[in-house]
Amino acid sequence: MYNSEKEYLKHYNIHDYDVPLVSVDIAIFTLLDGKLHVLMVERGEFPQKGRWSLPGGFINQKQDKDLHTTALRKLTEKTGVKAPHLEQVTTIGNSIRDPRGWSVTSLYMALIPYAPTAEFIGAVVDARWWPIDTALKQTLAFDHADLITHARERLRAKAGYTALPMYVLNAPFTLTQLQQTYEELLGTQLEKKSFRRKFPVDELLEEVGEGLPESGRGRIAVLYRPKKGGDSYTFLRSFGAGEDS
Repeated sequence: MYNSEKEYLKHYNIHDYDVPLVSVDIAIFTLLDGKLHVLMVERGEFPQKGRWSLPGGFINQKQDKDLHTTALRKLTEKTGVKAPHLEQVTTIGNSIRDPRGWSVTSLYMALIPYAPTAEFIGAVVDARWWPIDTALKQTLAFDHADLITHARERLRAKAGYTALPMYVLNAPFTLTQLQQTYEELLGTQLEKKSFRRKFPVDELLEEVGEGLPESGRGRIAVLYRPKKGGDSYTFLRSFGAGEDS
């Protein structure tokens, strides 16, 4: 018996108990050719060497003060990317998701403008942007198909009432490009007048002049870039419902 908590903790050994593997995985989304893509990396080590997976890795207890710090570190290590938006999606743990033993992963979602994967290769065997549907048809490492599905559903839901879709666009962009991005992420068509009425341009975007869209085709239009802090903004009325209102 111990006489104090200090004495108890002095003799406590965490390894007297089963300790699961704990990691962070990150679903990094971007828009390429108008379609939502997810970044996948090829595993260079066992287990499941050669399979494609989400970027991520184990927690470093000496270096990481919390899960968000781990996610930021792994995002930088694996891609060199500084994402304008990173959020926790869910936590999953069981005895079958990893052949090494009972494991827990905290799934994060990051949104970034498109960048060629050649910029990421230094940290991994290979990295590629995969269209969502194509990625889910592959035999991915561990339970990463399920993780992608979880992150995709979170993104679809939040696209209805937040400004997050603008973070997968390369700035500057037009309002038409922004609406098309919302339509891709929501999986539905939006009425132009309704979109312009519901999206608070003055609060979330700043004009940067006029020009052609990134594609170089179309009419000269006003170009915008996101203002700081827009990732925490929520709309009074969501998209995808009551579009005639």
